[in-house]
Amino acid sequence: MIRPLALSALVLTTPDTKVQAVASLSLDNIIAPASVLQPLAKIPGRPLLPELVNPSQLTKRTVSTIEGRAALIHALAHIEFNAINLALDAVWRFIQMPDDFYKDWMQVAREEAYHFTLLSDHLKTLGYEYGDFPAHNGLWEMAEKTKDDLLARLALVPRTLEARGLDASPQIRDKLLSVGDKEGAAILDIILRDEIGHVAIGNRWYRWLCEQRGLDPIATYAELAERYQAPKLRGPFNLEARRAAGFDEAELEALQRK
Repeated sequence: MIRPLALSALVLTTPDTKVQAVASLSLDNIIAPASVLQPLAKIPGRPLLPELVNPSQLTKRTVSTIEGRAALIHALAHIEFNAINLALDAVWRFIQMPDDFYKDWMQVAREEAYHFTLLSDHLKTLGYEYGDFPAHNGLWEMAEKTKDDLLARLALVPRTLEARGLDASPQIRDKLLSVGDKEGAAILDIILRDEIGHVAIGNRWYRWLCEQRGLDPIATYAELAERYQAPKLRGPFNLEARRAAGFDEAELEALQRK
């Protein structure tokens, strides 16, 4: 019964416990009951720290200092922790989808948990822990906005917010390499590789739902982005990664035109 188990993992507040719970969930013989579930605790489960603030309150630091590099790694770890919660939320919240939908998002949750662990462990080598810096809640805020519409969730979380990571990863990797952080750069390579697959999953199920509902994917995306006030996407875009993640040429042309 994968959906109740995903919900149980989602409400866990300790990162290490959440990571272990996700790793323990089997991807074999997934049974996704169609019943509506009710969470028995606040979602998503998160630790008391980091403090969540408005993005404008986050201090800009240079990666040429240990503290600045740690702040960058911390920000990435926070994104990955949120991504675990987003994948788990997709599994428990949305009903009556094919079993492969739930299997796909559980695989995403496991890979996001792996990314979080890599970044959290690397942060410790710099003398810091997850929670030592403030963070913002943008990813989960969009999840809240789209909690009643799976099509909007797929359009605006994996295909918009997470796809921004495809564009940003090469620059972040280069920043880390410029200060000799080869381990951090190698982690970014792993994350980019896996995130291409995650965005591809978002594309797959977005298009599947559009087909089921008789909707044009490009026109529908534009309408959803406006309705839910999605952030405006600005280049440069990692077109190679976006193509690998399943964006077609018409979508990329529309993206660049904006």
